[in-house]
Amino acid sequence: MGLMSESVSVRCPTCRREHVYAAPSYPCVCGAPVAPPLDQRGVATVVTHRVWDEDWIAVRCAACGRLDEWPYPELGCPCGTLLRIPVAGEEPTAEPAARTAKVGAEVEGRPAFQPVTIRTARDAVTAAALYLRWLGYRDIRRADQRPPSGIGLAARGILAQVDPTVRPASLRDVECLWLTAMTETAECVYFSLAGYADDARARADALGVPLFVLDLTGTPQPVNDLADQLDAAGS
Repeated sequence: MGLMSESVSVRCPTCRREHVYAAPSYPCVCGAPVAPPLDQRGVATVVTHRVWDEDWIAVRCAACGRLDEWPYPELGCPCGTLLRIPVAGEEPTAEPAARTAKVGAEVEGRPAFQPVTIRTARDAVTAAALYLRWLGYRDIRRADQRPPSGIGLAARGILAQVDPTVRPASLRDVECLWLTAMTETAECVYFSLAGYADDARARADALGVPLFVLDLTGTPQPVNDLADQLDAAGS
């Protein structure tokens, strides 16, 4: 996870408990750790429901100047309240054209993928999103159509499904992802925390769907040849 950002004092508005919080850092494509700058004077807010656009924040890498989106810092209080930690100097998201122009150069000489530890379902989605970005995909967002299980992610030309459950992905899961991608004229890729049923793997090979297993370190492991090829070549 890299270096930790400066810590701040956070009070839970529900139980009034005090916490000391430091935002985790995430690896930029240049290899340097990036962490959202925390607002020392801000007040934490309660997360009552999730909105994809509000779960991510644009942060600039101090080493290379690159602007990318990273998970918004959050803290779970023992009382059960989920707190969103205020950040300082939030920047607007980079223009899509500017981001896309950099993709080719990054894939040719990209550094090794830097994983994030998976402890929650949100961590699994974050790991998959970071991996897609490492492959060269940009403007990663929540997919418009919700899959039968897990979370859908989308970027230009790609549709991904992230299944953080303890149930192996089924043949139907793979087929539904492929059919949805076909209607959107996009490629697709599946990330599962618990692996795949045998018939799901066979069907994925027949349909051309790369399959990855997310280990608890946050590193996607290729399951079939198509995933090996995607891992090696990028987008």
